[in-house]
Amino acid sequence: MTKGHMSLALLLRQAARTTLLHGSHAPKSCKLTPQRHVLTYMEDAVCQLLENKEDVSQYGIARFFTEYFNSVCQGTHILFREFSFVQATPHNRASFLRAFWRCFRTVGKNGDLLTMKEYHCLLQLLCPDFPLELTQKAARIVLMDDAMDCLMSFSDFLLAFQIQFYYSEFLESVAAIYQDLLSGKNPNTVIVPTSSSGQHRQRPALGEASMLEGVEASLFYQRLENLCDRHKYSCPPPALVKEVLSNVQRLTFYGFLVALSKHHGISRALGALPDKGDLMHDPAMDEELDRLVVRSRLHRTSRQHRAEKPGDFGFQRRDKLEALEKVPSASARTPYPYRWEPRQ
Repeated sequence: MTKGHMSLALLLRQAARTTLLHGSHAPKSCKLTPQRHVLTYMEDAVCQLLENKEDVSQYGIARFFTEYFNSVCQGTHILFREFSFVQATPHNRASFLRAFWRCFRTVGKNGDLLTMKEYHCLLQLLCPDFPLELTQKAARIVLMDDAMDCLMSFSDFLLAFQIQFYYSEFLESVAAIYQDLLSGKNPNTVIVPTSSSGQHRQRPALGEASMLEGVEASLFYQRLENLCDRHKYSCPPPALVKEVLSNVQRLTFYGFLVALSKHHGISRALGALPDKGDLMHDPAMDEELDRLVVRSRLHRTSRQHRAEKPGDFGFQRRDKLEALEKVPSASARTPYPYRWEPRQ
């Protein structure tokens, strides 16, 4: 190993150690530990360093890694990144959920109702290549059999999106189990391929009939319990899944998803969002927004005062002020004025 490589490895080790020691300042569910994909962040940090080495050279590699891992702890590292990185780790997914909530909480606070496509546009403001399919699946949890262009409240969509996005791989396996139970397939049956039968048969999609019929809840839970034990992706706590299924005798697949999205314990265990009753409250963000509003008003008052002073060109200042007054403000509802392009 060359001297340069040894220095880089030492810097990476120091940055990671700093992050781990100060992880207690991050949200409870977002602490970094050696078991939670630290290598993923180290590899991404090196890639970011190589892509921006000209800018990094101005303030040093050590500072770059310190700021990178601080952003990972704070959950801001996923902003405007490609979807493959946003969904790469559970911490990234939780950070994205929290960022989406904080950025667009005012939609729910104002009582606005949006369509699935409009929510997808908001998601793309944070992640330009966010897939439409995930947004559609989240909307279906809310709308069920209704048309996909119906309006949804922010809180309803957010809680459904949280389950669909964070547990996406788990829910794909759940859908397969549900379809097997619905078709009466015995999970213990072993199929031996032969010359006449052995070809892979594609699993049928969940249709309207399967959504309405439902399966026995106790049998469904037995299969899900085994799935949680061996599943390599994130899944809800089995005890809470059992609690969801213990209140019914039969249920449909989408009924199960609705129950997951509305369960306070599952949301708390995930740890990305506050309780449903507090979704519209974010004191820190509200305080910052109030400061910005006060500064804007002070600046506007000062500008008006200067424009009203008599002078040779006072009339020009007043004309300019009137023209500026006609420009839509930042708080006005406008179609999304900013667009971020995905990083190449």
